[in-house]
Amino acid sequence: MVVDDHPMWRDGVARDLAERGFEVRATAGDADGAVRIAGTVRPDVVLMDLNLGSVSGVAAIRRITGALPRTRVLVLSASGEHADVLEAVKAGASGYLVKSASATELVEAVRRTAAGDAVFTPGLAGLVLGEYRRMAAEPSAGEPSLTQRETEVLRLVAKGLTARQIAGRLTLSHRTVENHVQSTLRKLQLHNRVELARYAIEHGLDEEPDGGGRQVPQ
Repeated sequence: MVVDDHPMWRDGVARDLAERGFEVRATAGDADGAVRIAGTVRPDVVLMDLNLGSVSGVAAIRRITGALPRTRVLVLSASGEHADVLEAVKAGASGYLVKSASATELVEAVRRTAAGDAVFTPGLAGLVLGEYRRMAAEPSAGEPSLTQRETEVLRLVAKGLTARQIAGRLTLSHRTVENHVQSTLRKLQLHNRVELARYAIEHGLDEEPDGGGRQVPQ
């Protein structure tokens, strides 16, 4: 799905993607339309501009990713401002590409986003990683405290392991793992495993402990 408030640009991008073998299920010209149509067509990837009139693309990203956890949003924006990039990622965007990218770069970015990769215009990935590391170094006073075992389970959830696989990895019972997951959900005030995995990835917990991943305060 392609979302942009400029009809010629929107239609051109949709046509280019279709010619490269993608199924373009829909297009939209504003944030409200994007949210409504995405809920109907349930695309794998939403390619979205941020400047969408009275309602920002960031608000649309938050609503789409909240309602459709399996849908990934790739921002395609004229702005490379750091604040815009960070705001989009915090809202749930999987990647960020500036409009100066070539058609080949755009096609590859969409393919990688659909495959589950985080895709950024060169230079922006380091910005996002640096911001999360800064946040990790300056946790808020009210940040929830997870036990070491809860942190271990959370890290494996972020890697995509099922509860039974986690139980086997940590030599725990399936029920014990589920109890840790439910306890972590309550502490972090999250609703499901998708939100839990996103939290873990955003905080670097999908990395190995010796790879610079964040350790949740005990």
